Amino acid sequence: MVTQLQGFMVPNSNLLRGSLSNALFHYFPRESNPKFHKYVCGNIGRLTEAAFGSTATSPNFEEESFVEENGRNIVNTGISEGLESFELDKKNKIVANRQTYLWLLDGYVKSGSLLNSKKLHGKILKSGFGGDHDICSRLIDAYAMAGDVEGTVQVFDDLLCKDVSSWNKLMAALSGKKLTTQVLGVFTQMLAENVNPDESTFACILRGKVDFQYVKQIHSKAIRYGFGTCTVVCNPLIDLYSKNGFLDTAKNVFKSMHLKDNVSWVAMISGFSQSGQEKEGILLFCKMHKSGIFPTPYVFSSVISACTKIQLFKLGEQLHALVCKWGLSTETFVCNAFVTLYSRSGNLMMAEQIFRNMQRRDGVSYNSLISGLAQRGFSQRSLELYKAMQLDHLKPDCVTIASLLSACASVGSLSKGMQLHSYAIKAGMSSDIIIEGSLLDLYVKCSDVKTAHEFFLMTQTENVVLWNVMLVAYGQMGDLAESFRLFSQMQIEGMCPNQYTYPSILRTCTYVGALDLGEQIHTQVVKTGFQPNVYVCSVLIDMYAKHGRLDTALKILRRLSEKDVVSWTAMIAGFAQHDMYAEALKLFEEMLEHGIQSDNIGFSSAISACAGIKAVNQGRQIHAQSIVSGYSLDLSIGNALVSLYARCGRKEDAYLAFDKIDEKDNITWNGLISGFSQSGHCEEALQVFSLMNQSGLEVNMFTYGSAVSAAANTANIKQGMQIHSRIIKTGYSAETEASNVLITLYAKCGSLDDAKREFLDLPEKNEISWNAMITGYSQHGRGTEALELFEEMKRLGFMPNYVTYVSVLSACSHVGLVDEGLNYFKAMSEEHNLEPKPEHYVCVVDILGRSGFLGRARKFIEEMPIEPDAMAWRTLLSACTAHKNIEIGEFAARHLLELEPEDSATYVLLSNMYAVSGKWDYRDHTRQLMKNRGVKKEPGRSWIEVKNLVHAFFVGDRLHPLAGKIYEHLDDLNKRATAVGYVQDRISLWNDIEQGQKDPTTYIHSEKLAITFGLLSLSNTIPLRVMKNLRVCNDCHNWIKYVSKVTNRSIIVRDSYRFHHFEDGCCSCKDYW
Repeated sequence: MVTQLQGFMVPNSNLLRGSLSNALFHYFPRESNPKFHKYVCGNIGRLTEAAFGSTATSPNFEEESFVEENGRNIVNTGISEGLESFELDKKNKIVANRQTYLWLLDGYVKSGSLLNSKKLHGKILKSGFGGDHDICSRLIDAYAMAGDVEGTVQVFDDLLCKDVSSWNKLMAALSGKKLTTQVLGVFTQMLAENVNPDESTFACILRGKVDFQYVKQIHSKAIRYGFGTCTVVCNPLIDLYSKNGFLDTAKNVFKSMHLKDNVSWVAMISGFSQSGQEKEGILLFCKMHKSGIFPTPYVFSSVISACTKIQLFKLGEQLHALVCKWGLSTETFVCNAFVTLYSRSGNLMMAEQIFRNMQRRDGVSYNSLISGLAQRGFSQRSLELYKAMQLDHLKPDCVTIASLLSACASVGSLSKGMQLHSYAIKAGMSSDIIIEGSLLDLYVKCSDVKTAHEFFLMTQTENVVLWNVMLVAYGQMGDLAESFRLFSQMQIEGMCPNQYTYPSILRTCTYVGALDLGEQIHTQVVKTGFQPNVYVCSVLIDMYAKHGRLDTALKILRRLSEKDVVSWTAMIAGFAQHDMYAEALKLFEEMLEHGIQSDNIGFSSAISACAGIKAVNQGRQIHAQSIVSGYSLDLSIGNALVSLYARCGRKEDAYLAFDKIDEKDNITWNGLISGFSQSGHCEEALQVFSLMNQSGLEVNMFTYGSAVSAAANTANIKQGMQIHSRIIKTGYSAETEASNVLITLYAKCGSLDDAKREFLDLPEKNEISWNAMITGYSQHGRGTEALELFEEMKRLGFMPNYVTYVSVLSACSHVGLVDEGLNYFKAMSEEHNLEPKPEHYVCVVDILGRSGFLGRARKFIEEMPIEPDAMAWRTLLSACTAHKNIEIGEFAARHLLELEPEDSATYVLLSNMYAVSGKWDYRDHTRQLMKNRGVKKEPGRSWIEVKNLVHAFFVGDRLHPLAGKIYEHLDDLNKRATAVGYVQDRISLWNDIEQGQKDPTTYIHSEKLAITFGLLSLSNTIPLRVMKNLRVCNDCHNWIKYVSKVTNRSIIVRDSYRFHHFEDGCCSCKDYW
């Protein structure tokens, strides 16, 4: 039955309690105690039907204004007074109802009073409102905001009807306590109970730093429920994908958003910056600006930080002007970013000026300037600023101490670092993750690793960063055993390796050459899901590339979905380091075509590749590209340019590039010395080496090696031995590396016995030692000894490499071992997993051609899996000249002229072939073609060292001070040689002069003049050592054999092909070279 009560239609009194949800109120008179001047809710269970009617129909009752005033009074009165009023209401038998509790809970939530919330919760339960949805919702807010997870879960369980908002609040509470696993469990339970998530659900989960392995699944769920493009969902997704190396995915999320707010732009710009693509972030900022979105201070802060990271300081200064124009120059975030920018650029005056003018300085402001000052060596000023920070009533935080510790580590100040450590202990910060990491870094850099390890054991080792620091420390020492033990131990203790752990251990494997172990770790990388991570992949590519596994490295690169410049440049550098210059340049061009902007490593590697193939013009173009990209002052690019010009024989350009480098390092000097040595300007190389010593720069073994190589190339054994003395003085003599250099020196200077003695005296030989000795034997035509040494090398467990096989194959060629040479070539790939390089194919061509198998040599070249280079065709042409095979010789010459139309050696070989075959018209035509094309033959030059001076001779040279005596003694030698059988090879002599020139018999070659001078000047007990820049002609070779016989002297000649040991009328080359 329904009863009508004064205009209100309500159920009967028995149903009233359960159905009425509106509050009933009692009004206290104004003259009462002020604390009673409130509207207090009344419990409907205590009112009669009549009382309800009179209350509900009161003409003074205005519910909305009444509720508003009631809430305002409860909140404004304060927590203690609110409770007091509540107790007084009970004494007056006015019992609070639902609305009272709601307003009180609102007040407690806003004030953060968990204790009062708990007390009120007890009263709510006693009053029978424990199952009320709205009250439970407020209670969840109270417990969640106070971080009381247990209370939150208890109230949540009491809810009769759990809607999506309730679930979200529970997940937010768990997320606030970083209980990400429980958050995912609640999310799963929510879906199981058929409660559909909303955008806040996904935003809550993603903001809670959920384990990244679940992010993609959550993203998929968000898309499924229609929230895949929602701003609050996409913003944390962008952040998570960027931080975990999935930048392309982050970019796709960003592009999919219908509405981008400032947080979206900041997340994406920061993502680019964190992934090392700061330029992309800056470009995105420009796009944001063009789209009309007004940048917030946070956006400016991110962009300025990006400029700082990639040292675009000029652009940062331009942004400073823009910030001032838009009136954001006083914003603390922006000022802090500018302080960092100017500090890093070295403009500390501007950094301090901004710092002083800041309206409000915070800890970041101080940290930025302290760090900048300390890194620039102003340690005292940074400590003064540290004191000023304390006077400014700002307590130094962990970042402050960490910055100062990092500064101490960078300048090697262990004592100051230890003082800061003491302060951190007193301040209770020593166990902070950042502090522990900085302290460990300090002890690693300023102390021995043992001390650092002891400190590491005292830390909270559940911090993966600390494990990574120790892995890097042992890796830098090359201690693979300890690195791997630490890597295994961290996993035993439950620490999961992250994207920085794997690169640390993989770099160590690369450094010590432990490819097998590196492959095992690669397998673990795949299993743990880090295979797609660009940072991990870049290190894997570098490892495989440096070990010659370029095919594996390239496969990893091709599988990468991210356009990561570091991975591409690692692959380019790998090709260049293994002399695969054409492949390096091709990949460099491909990278640019993909829209990937090269970094300094990519540019320097590409220029180095150009140096390898003598492509000066292409190198210049790449250098111009690097300048446009903002790398005009980059040291690595400058060094590569110096090496390019020096290796290509461009002395003036090399010196100009060298002079433009303000802060030259060892690599700069080495590039000039080794470059000049390789291009034949050995005197220049030795002069530069002398200047380097005078500059005071420390000379390392690579520099000594380049200098010794230059001395060896000029047969200047005396100067080589002087460099050896300097090596001993600097303490390098005991090193295997130093002995390896000396083996090469003696071998190249023709003193094979000294090289052998140095090799045998080595206490610890490495692969380079064996290669140097095998190469020495091979160059001197001692093929049998070279092959015997190679077999011993393998027997002792040393692994042959690319250099070894070049020497072994050359040895086979010199002694005519065709089948053995082909078997060794096959064993390269089948037994030692070494993919043959162009030089190995050239050796096989030489093996076949030298033995007269010219048809097989031609077929071998045509069937090569790689594009034949000029050296392959030149070797075939040389063999055709020796065997007078014009047909195949012309075929080889055509290919050679297509590849190198301006190389004089091709024309000379071709004309020689025609000359020895008696086809003088063809010979003259070749010489005329050479002249028409402006190709000049390199003049022949020979030199010999006598009494610490190098004497150089040219063809028909009469400029030497002893020219008269030399020619007089030469006539005598000719007569004595003729008397025992020497006959001039007039064909060989005529071939070297042009038509219309004088009688070739008076056209004396440089090696004859050098040998004659040596016989006049050196003791009979000293072997003559002569170097020539070109191949020794047939006539001179024959003449030297007879001279060695009539003078009973040992004569060693090194031409552009090999060493010739003449003794008693015979040559070690067996008349084939």
